[in-house]
Amino acid sequence: MARKKVREYDAKRVLREQMKRMCDMDVHHRAVQVKEDTDWDQVMSDNDWLHTTKLVVKPDMLFGQRGKNDLVGLNLDLLEAKRFVEERMNKLVVVGQMKGNVNTFIVEPFMPHEVEYYLSINSKRLGDSILFCEAGGVEIEENWDLVKEIFVPSGEELSTDVLAPLINTLPLALRPKVEAFIKNCFAVFRGVDMTLLEMNPFTLDAGGNPFPLDMRMELDDTAAFKNTKTWGGIEFPLPFGRTMSPAENAVHEMDEKTGASLKLSILNPKGRVWTMVAGGGASVIYADTVGDLGYAEELGNYAEYSGAPSEEETLQYARVLLDCATANPDGRGRALLVGGGIANFTDVAATFRGIIKAMEEKQDKIKASGMRVYVRRGGPNYIAALESMKALGERTGIPIEVYGPETNMTSICKTAIDYIQACA
Repeated sequence: MARKKVREYDAKRVLREQMKRMCDMDVHHRAVQVKEDTDWDQVMSDNDWLHTTKLVVKPDMLFGQRGKNDLVGLNLDLLEAKRFVEERMNKLVVVGQMKGNVNTFIVEPFMPHEVEYYLSINSKRLGDSILFCEAGGVEIEENWDLVKEIFVPSGEELSTDVLAPLINTLPLALRPKVEAFIKNCFAVFRGVDMTLLEMNPFTLDAGGNPFPLDMRMELDDTAAFKNTKTWGGIEFPLPFGRTMSPAENAVHEMDEKTGASLKLSILNPKGRVWTMVAGGGASVIYADTVGDLGYAEELGNYAEYSGAPSEEETLQYARVLLDCATANPDGRGRALLVGGGIANFTDVAATFRGIIKAMEEKQDKIKASGMRVYVRRGGPNYIAALESMKALGERTGIPIEVYGPETNMTSICKTAIDYIQACA
């Protein structure tokens, strides 16, 4: 499971559309998304309600502290909302240690209200937890002792009896609608492969119907193949303040075109420890091990290839990664960890052929950067793969150490760091 955050506009859109489709419940919410290139005339023409409704405007870029940065406009008319956005479009904002330009806003109806409820549905290993509180909003953390929680095991339904502890202190007149809303949220949560649905808060409109004010949603992007229609071409934006480098963008485009998984995040372009690891779990373990050994700041990247990529896909991927790992030699040694666990079905020899070809092409850059390569792998055809790696070192002069499944998976991390320390 890969949990991916989505914009609030998309979160509310998916919930509204799927609540109607799956549960025949109307969520009386409307919104428009405004970006730098948005045609305001078209937006105003397509959404008559903007002319007759007081509005809320806020950035939709996966960061908090929006009010503290004067980025939330309340109870505005259309012209005021338009001016609010224009005055803040591309404004540089600092949130914690991250900074970036604000370029995406959500505009939605202003909803006067007196009550604020908190609702969260979160995917766990063996099921889903549902949290509810009658004291939601900005003070939720101070009121956390009032939050109620239930757990619904995988494969079981959310019944009235199971849900009852969450709402048993609500006024009797409110319980039916709130119960139906939570049940339907849960049905949509599971039906479209969400991993998180959080409303802080939701309130009740003039008709007593639940109305989400602030919402967060995460989706399991490994389920994208079966949710093309339900998600509706959804965008997975980068975390606030993050932009893709050309190398990251190149791998991202490769990843979108393959049934395998190809990932690359540059952590420190001047780092001295680089990874090219097979398997999502193994890639995290290798990165954690480098950090545990005290070299997190020298970790150049996070990288993962899995799902049996073809030789050609691995070749293209390795070319990009090697260009990053060998850039700007500074006379100090570097290490490349070509690691992984013991594959179940991936032909190790086939994927290694792509890596070996890339390393042969980039051998001058590898040697000029002072890089040593440490290989540890197991799985189908691993013996042939490791022999090919050894032959590459003998043929090109690239320093390569090769280990099989008899060696602890992460032991090459310590060996590589010993080399880095010796070169310091």
